[in-house]
Amino acid sequence: MPARYTLKILTDFAAAHTLRGYPGDCSKLHGHNWKVEAEVTATALNEVGIGIDFKQIRRDTNAICDRLDHTYLNELSPFDKINPTAENIAAYIYSELANKLNGEHINVSAITIWETERACVRYTEE
Repeated sequence: MPARYTLKILTDFAAAHTLRGYPGDCSKLHGHNWKVEAEVTATALNEVGIGIDFKQIRRDTNAICDRLDHTYLNELSPFDKINPTAENIAAYIYSELANKLNGEHINVSAITIWETERACVRYTEE
């Protein structure tokens, strides 16, 4: 079995949302300080012994989170069409980050979104 290295970074953003059709308080405008954990798998190392630089993972993840930061998510694409649930936000960040990073030896393996200190969702396509 080939070697696999899983690299993780943690970042965050603050944003408000409402859950359309939700039968409870979350249908009202509210916000979270979302934590985002990005996991990237490398199957090879470069000449320095690095799969992918943590700085690159952080830079690309932060660029995605910066588009969400201090916004009302329901007004942003794709959340103007789909509910900005933690599940959908995780899938969105996964897709955006995979478009930036995935290559021959690098693959986004999971995105975990923490809505609170006690509740998170982990999205993967593995």
